[in-house]
Amino acid sequence: MTRLDLLVLKAGRARDYGFGTKSSAATFRFVKRAFADVATAIAYQSGRPVVFSIAAIIIVTWAITGPIFHFSDTWQLIINTGTTIITFLMVFVIQNTQNRDGAAIQAKLDELIRVSAARNSLIGIETLTQDEIAEIRAACAARAKKTTQRADRKAAAGEALSQPAVKRPQAARHSNQTSEERRGRSS
Repeated sequence: MTRLDLLVLKAGRARDYGFGTKSSAATFRFVKRAFADVATAIAYQSGRPVVFSIAAIIIVTWAITGPIFHFSDTWQLIINTGTTIITFLMVFVIQNTQNRDGAAIQAKLDELIRVSAARNSLIGIETLTQDEIAEIRAACAARAKKTTQRADRKAAAGEALSQPAVKRPQAARHSNQTSEERRGRSS
């Protein structure tokens, strides 16, 4: 066992990392789990105010040292290289975190659809193309519109049956009439 294996075993995560078998699948699971753990930790830490403050201090320090180094090419190269490397790596970390969050949300939505009266055919549509999803959304919007219209008609029919001779007040014909003028006309 390597030193890394021992550290992982001591951390109590051996089962999560797939130890116990000497296959490439176990190694792959280890790498995936380790990357997910590191990406989660980095994403969490990078969103904290203290990390932003440290980054701001680094930038201010770099700017202050400009006159000391006569704004040389090396001075500029330091910040350019540092920010490029950090940005490049953060793209992968953030994308990994968003992919996992999206998959977790999708699994939760699928479970809600499965246990509700919703159509089970909607489970797994996140793997379809944009055009296929647009067609499904249009069909759902059309069904929602029909349902709303049907409910409005039922409400109107029920209202007409339950209150046959009730007159509703009419809106004023002239918006500049006062309420007293309208009452004077109706009496």
